[in-house]
Amino acid sequence: MKTFTGIPASSGIAIGKAFIFSPDEQPEIPHYSIRENQAPAEWMRLQKAAAEAAAEIKTLYDEASRTQEYQADILQAHILMLEDPFYLDQLKENLYKNFQNSEWVVNDVSLELSSKLLSSQDIVFQERAVDIADVSRRIINCLQGNKRDRFSLEYLVEDVILVAHDLMPSDAMMMNGSRVKGLVMDQGSRTCHTAILARAFNIPAVLGLSVFSKEVKDGEMLIVDGSAGSVFIEPDEKTLLRQKNKIKQYRKHEERLISLRDLPAVTTDGHRVTIEANIEFPQEAEHALQSGADGIGLYRSEFLFISSGAAADEETQFNAYSQVLKTMGKKPVTIRTADLGGDKMLAENTAESEKNPLLGWRAIRISLSFPEVFKAQLRAILRAGVHGNARIMFPMISGIEELEHAIALLKKARAECRKKNQPIAKKVETGIMIEIPSAAVTADILAEKSDFFSIGTNDLVQYTFAADRGNEKVNHLGDPFHPAALRLIKQTIDAAHKKGIKAAMCGELAGDPDATALLLGLGLDEFSMNASSIPEIKQIIRKVSFKSCKALAAKCLAATSVSEIRKAVKS
Repeated sequence: MKTFTGIPASSGIAIGKAFIFSPDEQPEIPHYSIRENQAPAEWMRLQKAAAEAAAEIKTLYDEASRTQEYQADILQAHILMLEDPFYLDQLKENLYKNFQNSEWVVNDVSLELSSKLLSSQDIVFQERAVDIADVSRRIINCLQGNKRDRFSLEYLVEDVILVAHDLMPSDAMMMNGSRVKGLVMDQGSRTCHTAILARAFNIPAVLGLSVFSKEVKDGEMLIVDGSAGSVFIEPDEKTLLRQKNKIKQYRKHEERLISLRDLPAVTTDGHRVTIEANIEFPQEAEHALQSGADGIGLYRSEFLFISSGAAADEETQFNAYSQVLKTMGKKPVTIRTADLGGDKMLAENTAESEKNPLLGWRAIRISLSFPEVFKAQLRAILRAGVHGNARIMFPMISGIEELEHAIALLKKARAECRKKNQPIAKKVETGIMIEIPSAAVTADILAEKSDFFSIGTNDLVQYTFAADRGNEKVNHLGDPFHPAALRLIKQTIDAAHKKGIKAAMCGELAGDPDATALLLGLGLDEFSMNASSIPEIKQIIRKVSFKSCKALAAKCLAATSVSEIRKAVKS
């Protein structure tokens, strides 16, 4: 028996035979020069292939949009990329500059764009490189007349555990979800498209296993524990029996949690809080409702900006926001304006790479630097607000000046909508993320011009301890249970309450079962997390008293070390 540990990407346990998916390698890409006077004809050839590729994707999109919303959303991102003037301009510029054949031009531009995304420190952007590769592969196939007749996961005839080094979104979308019982990949993370699809199909998945696909053979027995991030090759009888028992327990646990879906998050002594969901794609709103969410506490709008490296137009954004608002009905939907990094915003406006983008040009700083792009997003939200209860949240606010600037642009965006006689929501609450120590320290000042706060613990912790959470050498220093982090959280909550506004949390800590009672005791009003975590957190809240939680919080605030605090929350 061999045991491997990776990233738990989709919960659940699956047992079955390994099926190693190794799609045929792309044929060698031809490379030859063309004469300058041949460039117009070659450009027409490339445009024709791109249009053909777009038509293929639109056909798949029409089919998926009827029954498979997650797949449709990814295909829509591919369509946007193929229709994006910037992407097409890049292809044309390369062709007319280097005078090479179209297949090589597409491959060259794809490698260049992918390289920029892969060099980013943001995992979300790294994973969008696979979309570029997928679209480029489709265009090259069209240029060469290939019909992509290689093996498709659509035609699986037996139950399998799918094993792959990586999986293109188009391959994942075509797989027979009823036959794929588990998924194991060398690459990927919880935020990649394949992980999202696995969760949509309810397929247990473990990703980021490096060289696993080289360690396993077709037909070998595998156990995939998507909750723990463990994979076993040819498990022994003891392990097999233990995992089968875990499957039974997991199913019973899921049934118990589902029963809590429509119950309020209220403590035994009557203190009620709000439990909301974090989403990235519009289709996730339905899953949030099914999980018992009271609303959307964080709608990340980045996907509208990163699929092609350029901001989606106002109408595309309006439609995306409207979809979520219509799904959620009267429940609040908090839309965070684009939280993008300094070296990975709009490619045509990308400045020279920064030495430390985490401390550089990102989030609200970028939005304020491109007021027209920012106002287009604000207008889209205001207009979509007529379909529900929209709230706007500004990320990475460091001080009152940035907040005032953002509010001024929002006011202009509202005036522009009225000038065009466009219907907009009468009232849209505006709040900020507290994720920089300076914002937490001056929360009393920021509260004067905010309708709500939402604490982003991921960034707040890394900035507080000067410890990059993506750097394995120092990320252990950034512990949210450190006294400094708890004091900043408490200071923020108290400042909000003093002003009469609510304090929410949308960072990972909000969905951590070990932190639930402590956060209740600190006075947190709203918890926002991955939808799948909602039932468990709700169960914890319904089993504790607010009085005991406040006593726990007082004890932790008086503690002097992480170990002391962790011991207290575990007791």
